[in-house]
Amino acid sequence: MDAADPDRLAEFWKAAVGYVDEPPPAPFTDRREWLRSFGEEIREDEPIGAAWLVDPNGIAPRLSILPVPEPKTAKNRLHFDLRVAADTSPGQRGAVLQAEVDRLIAAGASVLWSMDDHHVTLADPEGNEFCIA
Repeated sequence: MDAADPDRLAEFWKAAVGYVDEPPPAPFTDRREWLRSFGEEIREDEPIGAAWLVDPNGIAPRLSILPVPEPKTAKNRLHFDLRVAADTSPGQRGAVLQAEVDRLIAAGASVLWSMDDHHVTLADPEGNEFCIA
C-alpha cells in the first residue's frame, strides 16, 4: 500500500484487523538495521517511515506500507472486505456491525456510506476504501 504517512496507516490497520509488525528478515535484529544494510540513514529517535505487517496467525496476507511523495489522486485499486458479523443472528447483526464501525472510527476511519445492516463502506486515514459486513 502506498501512503503519505506509512506509520499512521500501519497503526490504523494494526488496530483494524489485529495485524502485528513483521519481524525483520534474518540475520537482522530490527527493521532499522535491515534498512541500514541498504544504505538508508535512519536515526533511532525517528519513525521508520514504512511498515511491514502480518497476521499473527499466519493466515491472512502480509501488508507492506511504503511512502510515496505524491498525494492520492485516484480511487485505490485494492479494496478490503472485512467480515465481522458473519456469525450473528439477523436481530444482532446491526448492533455488531455498528460496534465495529464505532471501533474503526475511533481508530481513524471515516464512514463513506452504509447499506442498512448489510455492510458499511469506510475510508482508512489515507482515504483507501474498505467495507465491513
